[in-house]
Amino acid sequence: MTDAPTPTADVHPVLAAVTERIIERSKPERTIYLDRIRQAADRGPARGKLACANLAHGFAASGPADKKALRSFVKPNIAIVSSYNDMLSAHQPFEHFPRQLKAAVMEAGGIAQFAGGVPAMCDGITQGRDGMQLSLFSRDVIAMATAIGLSHDMFDGALMLGVCDKIVPGMLIGALGFGHLPTIFVPAGPMTSGLPNNEKSRVRQLYAEGKADREELLDAEAASYHGVGTCTFFGTANSNQLLMEVMGLHLPGSSFVNPGTPLREALTSEAGKRVTGLTALGDDYTPVGEVVDEKAVVNGCVALLATGGSTNHTMHLVAIARAAGITLTWDDLSELSAVVPLLARIYPNGSADVNHFHAAGGLGYVVSSMLDAGLLHEDVKTVVGPGLRRYTEEPKLSGEGVEWQPGTRISLDTSVLRGPEDPFDVNGGLKMLTGNLGSCVMKTSAVHPDHRVVTAPARVFDDQLDFLAAFEAGTLTGDFVAVLRYQGPRANGMPELHKLTPVLGVLQDQGRKVALVTDGRMSGASGKVPAAIHLTPEAAADGPLARVRDGDVLTVDAVTGSVNVHLDDEELAARPATGRALGADEWVGTGRELFAGLRAAVGPATQGASVFHPQPV
Repeated sequence: MTDAPTPTADVHPVLAAVTERIIERSKPERTIYLDRIRQAADRGPARGKLACANLAHGFAASGPADKKALRSFVKPNIAIVSSYNDMLSAHQPFEHFPRQLKAAVMEAGGIAQFAGGVPAMCDGITQGRDGMQLSLFSRDVIAMATAIGLSHDMFDGALMLGVCDKIVPGMLIGALGFGHLPTIFVPAGPMTSGLPNNEKSRVRQLYAEGKADREELLDAEAASYHGVGTCTFFGTANSNQLLMEVMGLHLPGSSFVNPGTPLREALTSEAGKRVTGLTALGDDYTPVGEVVDEKAVVNGCVALLATGGSTNHTMHLVAIARAAGITLTWDDLSELSAVVPLLARIYPNGSADVNHFHAAGGLGYVVSSMLDAGLLHEDVKTVVGPGLRRYTEEPKLSGEGVEWQPGTRISLDTSVLRGPEDPFDVNGGLKMLTGNLGSCVMKTSAVHPDHRVVTAPARVFDDQLDFLAAFEAGTLTGDFVAVLRYQGPRANGMPELHKLTPVLGVLQDQGRKVALVTDGRMSGASGKVPAAIHLTPEAAADGPLARVRDGDVLTVDAVTGSVNVHLDDEELAARPATGRALGADEWVGTGRELFAGLRAAVGPATQGASVFHPQPV
């Protein structure tokens, strides 16, 4: 790996201005945060502050060698926090990681203990089910579970084993609560390519039209989701991996290496060795709270926009930033999106999957070309040393384990990956929309330009099942904007609404002008139909969406960035709210009743939809 960063182009003026604005806006909270984590940092093993009885509990189950090391206050102790379970393909590879990581940490002169597990649910399994109403809240539960694992004052660094949707943001929020600890995220990698994602989508749409039966649909789904690793489309899980790498929390080039390969195993061991050298007991102390600074957050935003990543991260990045004392807004994302070009075509905004993206040059090429264009900050801290230019290198197996070599300076497949000089689009893959209905987000990268502006009458629903029933009954006629409300975090936990995607796709393919406006989520797998999502304020918080009626004319415009109902402000404000969120007696079953306190405490989507920073709506 290079010892010093290569000179980089001057930073783009918009990137510089947005970053400076975030720094100034965040200064009070960021100063408090940094003071706190610096006071928590000790020059010596954290367990040195524990009384004898406390420490004895901490190593009671350890073997003789580890007991001796833990008693001696010489070696750093690394916490392992994992999302392992063997039901979900993305997390199943983590089963054997702790043993491998412990051996690697020991080889590097430290010791490691498994500090705790965090829950890991799958949005793919819970799609359209009651369990999906727990999904967004699971992020904050994971953050709390991570904090519990790290709370024992036994650890000098941490390894986070997480991949999918809410798991990585939750783990990072929890880790930032212990921002004085060096932390590396250890990915498991994507599954190998199966049935192409566009073919899977085609069969889903045929099923929605009644032209394919359940067996054909299940065959297609099973051929697509066929092995261990993350799903191969560019949803929230793979967007998580991109963010961790570009924010300097992964080893370079490690995000999209398939599970079970020699390189994957070597990278896992290397992560254990690397974090051991980052602790306060060594000369390269690198706490996670200082890696995740304002420039790292902006780099994450830019990378998300440049690749057309998950819309979920318009909330997760805000919540992650706040955990580090940084205030990021949707306006910041919108301003960046206007100057960040779209460099990748990965399903759903193209036919390729993340394996094809990685083979074409992947993140190393994205980072290299964006640095050269002045669209990323080079001067950041990372877990492999100062400077983001280190993330232009790619790992290769060597006799020593892993060595990093210069990555490709050209795209190896321009149908999948391009540079800023010849992008797929001059703007990023996400668009922020505002208007008299509030503020929301659209993933435009998958939407054809001909479909990015829709003006049509509203068809209003308070439940996705009612919408699907209307489709089955053949009553969704003509052009329309589907309004699906009471789907926000306060109302029912903000479930994803992907069951609507095939149906809306069928109607659009019939030549209709259709769009969706909702205070719910569609995530990184948002499809070809324009979907204005995460609308804030939500209907359950008395947002204007609660006053929209069937037949009202709406305009969803991803070109100008606006979403409006064609009513004057006085008339809209004077209308009574209609429809409703689930009542207390209905929000029961599948464990949902246990989350009532989180629904009551959650803040709006614009502020991360978090229970940790509730704000007036």
